[in-house]
Amino acid sequence: MSTTVSETGQLAALYKHLRVVDVADAMDGIGYFDIGLMSRDVRPIWLGMKFWGPAVTQRCVPSNRPMWKLDTTQDIVEAHRIWFAEVGNVRMPELEAGAVVVTDGGGAREVGFWGSMNAMATHANGAAGIVTDGFCRDTAEIALQKTPVCAAARGRTIIPGRIQLVEVQGTIGCGGVQVRPGDIVGADDDGVIVVPLEVAEEVALHARAVLIADMHARKKVYDKLGLPDDPTIDIESVEAYYSAL
Repeated sequence: MSTTVSETGQLAALYKHLRVVDVADAMDGIGYFDIGLMSRDVRPIWLGMKFWGPAVTQRCVPSNRPMWKLDTTQDIVEAHRIWFAEVGNVRMPELEAGAVVVTDGGGAREVGFWGSMNAMATHANGAAGIVTDGFCRDTAEIALQKTPVCAAARGRTIIPGRIQLVEVQGTIGCGGVQVRPGDIVGADDDGVIVVPLEVAEEVALHARAVLIADMHARKKVYDKLGLPDDPTIDIESVEAYYSAL
């Protein structure tokens, strides 16, 4: 696929206010039943997380090589450096702002491939979010930092001897769905969804209508119950945002 992250980033702007459920409804509506819905196990580490962006993909596999015994405390502290110096390391491409890094864990055993440091650094380097069907560790710090990570499980161990990154920017499987570079990936408290790039603009249009119709319906119930308005029924702001695009 030749579309750049910058171009798909502009497309991702159409998804800014959308919920995962709006997008799921829109995809159902065009005949993409259950396509793009990641496993329910792949979920945000903390409540209130929300992001949309074009996918940057990574494929991992089990290392098939154990870490050797380290001789000193300092070597143990520097285990990752020692491991990568010996076995090599495929590097992620430079990120454009707003990308979502999607990692296929390759079925590796428990391993904290994403942790509070590398996830925070990736976020600081421009990632809008991180998704993996593998493991994430340091989850209390991930939540404290508000680093946007979705993972299938919590892992307590380190990378050396367990997992290797072998490919970037290829077609991968993650959470039971296909993900290609540039596909639109979104997450919120309900889970993660992937929208194939070729239908992303159409899906966004339908999903916006679903969202606004729901906001109008819920606003009537809010008024009936005497509840104060909140951002989830701020129809004017949402419509103004999309009118300005």
